[in-house]
Amino acid sequence: MKPRLLVIPAIIAAFSAAVIWASLQLELSPPMIVGEGMQPRAFPIFLMAINLLLVVILAVQLQREGPKRIPRQPYTTWGSVVLLGVFYVLTVTLDMFIGIAVVMFLMCLIWGERRIHVAAALALVTPLAIFILFDSALKVRFPRGVLVNWYYG
Repeated sequence: MKPRLLVIPAIIAAFSAAVIWASLQLELSPPMIVGEGMQPRAFPIFLMAINLLLVVILAVQLQREGPKRIPRQPYTTWGSVVLLGVFYVLTVTLDMFIGIAVVMFLMCLIWGERRIHVAAALALVTPLAIFILFDSALKVRFPRGVLVNWYYG
């Protein structure tokens, strides 16, 4: 086996070990705060233990088969990557909900939806449903933007 195949699993394992070490440095919370629940440091340790298990599986797979050639990605993949950048720009400059609507509409078109009215309906209904759910039911305030400023006043 070529040692260079284990470089990536070794980096991931080192990162996981560092997170576990950092989590163990956190002080224990008093019982009156956490009660019978988990300590705050337990969750990152649990996640990194799972990560280490997956690293072992990855190393075994690399040893048995070696890396496979990655096929060229279709334009839909690269279009989606570009749309994530568009979403960021729209969220920062205008409003998060405008960004969601525009990106959802364009994502539908990129991934092959031919019915414009379906893409438009999805792009309008989804941000509206998100806003209603989080604002009314969960009482979450959203970051300011064009539409959010208009709604909150």
